[in-house]
Amino acid sequence: MTHPWTALKYWFSTWIPKGLYARSLIIIIAPMVLLQSVVAFVFMERHWQMVTERLSTAVVRDISAIIDLLETYPQEADYENVIRIAQQRLALNISILPPDPLPAPSPKPFFSILDYFLSEEITRQINRPFWIDTVGDSDLVEIRVKLENNVLRVFARRSQAYASNTGIFLTWMVGTALVLLTIAIFFLRNQIKPIQQLADAAESFGKGRAMPEGFKPQGAEEVRKAGIAFIQMRERIERQIEQRTAMLSGVSHDLRTILTRFKLQLALAGNSLDTEPLNQDITDMQTMLEGYLAFARGEGSEETSVLDLQILFDRLKHDSTLRGKDLTASIDGSPDVNVRPNDFSRLVSNLVSNALRYADKVDLHARHQDGFLEITVDDNGSGIPEESREDVFKPFVRLDAARNQDAGGTGLGLAIARDIARSHGGDITLHDSPLGGLRAVIQIPA
Repeated sequence: MTHPWTALKYWFSTWIPKGLYARSLIIIIAPMVLLQSVVAFVFMERHWQMVTERLSTAVVRDISAIIDLLETYPQEADYENVIRIAQQRLALNISILPPDPLPAPSPKPFFSILDYFLSEEITRQINRPFWIDTVGDSDLVEIRVKLENNVLRVFARRSQAYASNTGIFLTWMVGTALVLLTIAIFFLRNQIKPIQQLADAAESFGKGRAMPEGFKPQGAEEVRKAGIAFIQMRERIERQIEQRTAMLSGVSHDLRTILTRFKLQLALAGNSLDTEPLNQDITDMQTMLEGYLAFARGEGSEETSVLDLQILFDRLKHDSTLRGKDLTASIDGSPDVNVRPNDFSRLVSNLVSNALRYADKVDLHARHQDGFLEITVDDNGSGIPEESREDVFKPFVRLDAARNQDAGGTGLGLAIARDIARSHGGDITLHDSPLGGLRAVIQIPA
């Protein structure tokens, strides 16, 4: 059984926004709403209700005084003076009606503290049959009280018995909250924008792309420090790549020179020796050397540009035909992708060559899905056991029935392929193929 606290945490984690901008707004809005709710509750409880109660008490007290006057001086000739005093001194418009029955009770409003307090005070101070009407948009409140010989009707201004400044208070609260929220949104956007730019720059660097145009550290001090640290880190990494590339170029030149010398000496030896095995060894050494250098060189410094997958697939189909193998290729969507063309071509070629080496039929398919480019390479070969699929991506690892090597191979084909895929921000995974062999899936951001 799931613990309630665990369920609450799970619900909260799924409901809360994932972006920093939205979370920052919640951090600002939630306390503001909570504070204003508390203030509004205190205002309603301590001010609005209390003032309305006291105003209603005062109005009912005036009405009670008028009733005392009418009962003290019951002559109709004195009614005009009582009406005049009520209007001039008490701001109440009263009239004396015949002793007709009071109107039927009107429906009580769902929420009206004025109706509640007036009824309570009339019952407490006057304690006679009464009828009140506080419903409607009128500025007047009508009160009828049944006397012994007639009915007293009173019209009082709603503001005399009701704290009418509540709307102004709530309007000010909502208005100031909106102003503060607008200011907060403006400043938050300016503070989060540098973080988004830094994230874009880091993502571009991870994909081997150039720095976004116009990027520079800005924003809060901590964000600027992070931006400066990122730029320095990028410069150090690029400097190391340049130094490594220069070193490898020197090593490659020296080793090729030695191998060329070997070939020349074998050629000068003529027919006195059987040089065919030695030439084959030199060719294998040259192939291995190129593989090692290519793996160590990594992504190099190639810039990203548009690669036409259709041209690449057509070339791979032509190569498979020359090897007497069956390769089918298809593309769903646009064939143009923004990658490092040479590296990505090598990535796909490595996987296809590896499949053709161990299978007779290979199916190559590319499609765009959810912002990613997905390329699948299926074959009908012997496949690779599931527990060994990650091992074949390790450099120089050789399996008993390895799919990433041949007689003169280096065991680096799949390692180089995954390295290129990850340098593009993606990866390669291996699965069972519908054709009965191995399926290799390349997935990179499109």
